Amino acid sequence: MYTNRFTLFICSVSAMGGLLFGYDWVVIGGAKPFYELYFGIADSPVLQGVAMTTALVGCLLGAMVAGALADRFGRKPLLMTSAVLFTVSAIGTGLFNDFTLFNIARLVGGVGIGVASALAPMYIAEVSPANIRGRMVSLNQMTIVLGILAAQVVNLLLARDVTTEENLRWNIEWGWRWMFWAETAPAALFLFMSFFIPESPVFMRLKSAPKAVGNERKNALSALLQPKYRRVLLLGLFIAVFQQWCGTNVIFNYAQEIFIGAGFNVDGMFINIVITGIANVLFTFIALYTIEKWGRRTLMLIGAGGLGTIYAILGYGYYQHLTGTLMVVLVVAAISVYAMTLGPVTWTLLAEIFPNRVRGVGMAACTFALWTGCCTLTFSFPSMNASLGSDGTFWIYSLICLSAFLLLWRYCPETKGKSLEELEKELTD
Repeated sequence: MYTNRFTLFICSVSAMGGLLFGYDWVVIGGAKPFYELYFGIADSPVLQGVAMTTALVGCLLGAMVAGALADRFGRKPLLMTSAVLFTVSAIGTGLFNDFTLFNIARLVGGVGIGVASALAPMYIAEVSPANIRGRMVSLNQMTIVLGILAAQVVNLLLARDVTTEENLRWNIEWGWRWMFWAETAPAALFLFMSFFIPESPVFMRLKSAPKAVGNERKNALSALLQPKYRRVLLLGLFIAVFQQWCGTNVIFNYAQEIFIGAGFNVDGMFINIVITGIANVLFTFIALYTIEKWGRRTLMLIGAGGLGTIYAILGYGYYQHLTGTLMVVLVVAAISVYAMTLGPVTWTLLAEIFPNRVRGVGMAACTFALWTGCCTLTFSFPSMNASLGSDGTFWIYSLICLSAFLLLWRYCPETKGKSLEELEKELTD
């Protein structure tokens, strides 16, 4: 329906939700050492876990309501709502001096992440032609990793050298606040630019559909649970949870523990975090070209098998108490494989496999499952790391990835080059 240039424009605007998603999700990792001292929770693992998972709970809430609201009011209003939530959260998180209010602000931002993560890839898939749909949806993942890198760079620039008392005091009083406040500018830009994108043509067709189809859309959750949709629902839920339980995201959320465990001090930790962010961006850029050439299924298999192998070696490195460059190389290799495969391809597959009439609620269900996986992964890592050690923890992730490889080999379809209507006939017959 649109020229390629206009399609790129509206997909880029929608993908700004991914940019804020990536920034908001990762910025807390750099702020963590300082707000914990400010709020006096440095010796409380429970409260530390609360601070790290509050936004993830918001993600669950946002994902839970995103599908139904998008089917009722449209994709565009929900994207604009997520922009407002990101803006409010960015201001409030850095502003509040009370730990409870801090977590409420993080919860609001999490709702924005949940909405944007469900709506952006779905909207992009619906406005893009089949021959570039994978690349356009992967653009959302590209902005996510750019947001992650932006958060890592901002954290590096704002965190002052802690060797002096004055710098440490600034970090504790103001440094972590500015890390969150830096999100305000792109959030406001996303809100402004979202006024200039059209509503999804799929939503407009469904809105004007005959009464019988319209009733099915209104009862999309019941329709999604019908036997003919069971295959795509189970596949979507599995892919969504596996993207989180492959273990790569703990490297972003707990980079401090991982790199210090590998023998680095705080300054070396921040530098290595930025290195992983750069690798994340570079290999996501590669994914923009390989996803249409190699296909979704091939990349998912490479991701599962590659991560399973790397984690097995990484676990052995921790078991042998190896430190230094080799451990950084293994971590960067894991990030690179994930960025080229499971990171972008998961969102592409989820946006493609559901039929038009149930895509909103299907994406919401899978996004809810994805953030449930993220919550359980983030919450369980400290306990697993403490009880099993870093070696045992990464061996567990290796086993998960290799098991997923077998399931993906058996059940993951190839969707490249096919229209959404062709995929509906293929996957629901």
